Amino acid sequence: MTKSLDEIAKQLIDSGKKVSLIYAFNGSGKTRLSNEFKKLIASKSKDVHEKTLTRRKILYFNALTEDLFYWDNDLLNDNDPKYKLKIQSNSFISWLITEQGDEDKVISKFHHYCDKKLMPKFDIENNQITFSFARGDGRHEENIKLSKGEESNFIWSIFHTFIEQVIAELNIREPCERSTNEFDELNYIFIDDPVSSLDENHLIQLAVDLAKLIKDTQSEIKFIITTHNPLFYNVLYNEIGNKACYMLRRNENETFELEEKDGSSNKSFSYHLFLKKLLEDIEAKDIQKYHFILLRNLYEKTANFLGYSGWSNLLPNDDTKQSYYSRIINFTSHSTLSNEVIAEPTDAEKNIIKYLLEHLIKNYGFYIEKNIKEPQTDNTIE
Repeated sequence: MTKSLDEIAKQLIDSGKKVSLIYAFNGSGKTRLSNEFKKLIASKSKDVHEKTLTRRKILYFNALTEDLFYWDNDLLNDNDPKYKLKIQSNSFISWLITEQGDEDKVISKFHHYCDKKLMPKFDIENNQITFSFARGDGRHEENIKLSKGEESNFIWSIFHTFIEQVIAELNIREPCERSTNEFDELNYIFIDDPVSSLDENHLIQLAVDLAKLIKDTQSEIKFIITTHNPLFYNVLYNEIGNKACYMLRRNENETFELEEKDGSSNKSFSYHLFLKKLLEDIEAKDIQKYHFILLRNLYEKTANFLGYSGWSNLLPNDDTKQSYYSRIINFTSHSTLSNEVIAEPTDAEKNIIKYLLEHLIKNYGFYIEKNIKEPQTDNTIE
C-alpha cells in the first residue's frame, strides 16, 4: 500500500517498537522521512512553546546534521591560511564539551575511524574547531582542512558521544540525580546513514557499538535507524533483538511503501536480485540520475560475488568505450555539487543504463527467463 512520508512516519510511531531498522536505496527518501518524523513529533505538542522544544523529544542525525558545521577557509590569507570548522550556535555541543568535559571521548572515537595523527582542538567559546596533523619528525602541521570523509567521521563522533552521554543520564532512574533534565522528555533518536565513508571493518565496528548503546538503554527511548548499506543493516539486524525491520521504497509518482521484512538483507529482500528487478522494470522515460547509483551497486555486488578485483572489470570489453562507461557511472553516482545534479538524464545516459544492465545479465550468470510458446493444437473438425 502506497503512502506519503508523513503517513509512514505515523506508521513508525504507532508501531511502538523499541528499534525500527529501515533499509532503503539512496534517493528513496530516508532524510526526508527523518524530517517528516520530526515534524510529526512537533505537531503532537499542545502549544507553540512546546513545539519550539521538539528537540527535547527527538534527537536526529541525518544529512542536515552536518549543516551545523561549515568551514571558514580564510582564503584571503594566502601565506598562512587558517582552516576552521565552524559550529552553528548549539547548546547541545556546548553541554557535551564544556559542561560534561567529553572532548577526549569525541577525539577517541574520531581516532577510531581516522588517522590518530589528526588532532582536533575545540574552541567552544568561538564556536569552532581547528585540526593539526603530527608529522613523523615531531612537527605539527597546524590549521589543516579535513577531507569530506574525515569531516563526516568527526561529526558522527560528536553525535555518537552526545547520545551516549544522553542515554547515560537517562539511565539514572531519579531525575533529580541527573546532571541535567534537558532530556527527560526524550522519546526518539532517529539516525540516518551515520557514516557512509567507512571501510567494511570500521563500518561493522560502528554497527556493533551502536547496537550495544541501544541494548544498554534502560529508558523508554525508541530508535529509528535507516541505511542504504546492506552490511551495516545486517550487522544491526544480528546484534539487536527487539526490532522491526522494513524496506522503504519510493515510487515514480512520489508515493512511498514501507514493507515489513523478516530477516537479513540477503534473506528478506535478496539485495542484488531486488536491484536487478528494479532496474529492469524502469521505463526509459522514467530513468533518473539516482538509477546510476543502483546500477553501480549491482555491478559491485556481482563483482564481489564472482571474485573480481573491481566492478569496472565487468564492463563491456571495449577499450574505446570502457573508460567512458566507468567515468560516467562514477561521475553520476558520486556527484555532490548542485550544478552537477540534474534530475533528468540525457537520452544517451538513459541508453547507457539499459545497455550496461543487459550486458551484466547476459554475460555474468544471471538466470534469463525465456518465453517458450506452447505448441498449438488444431481443434478444427473436418
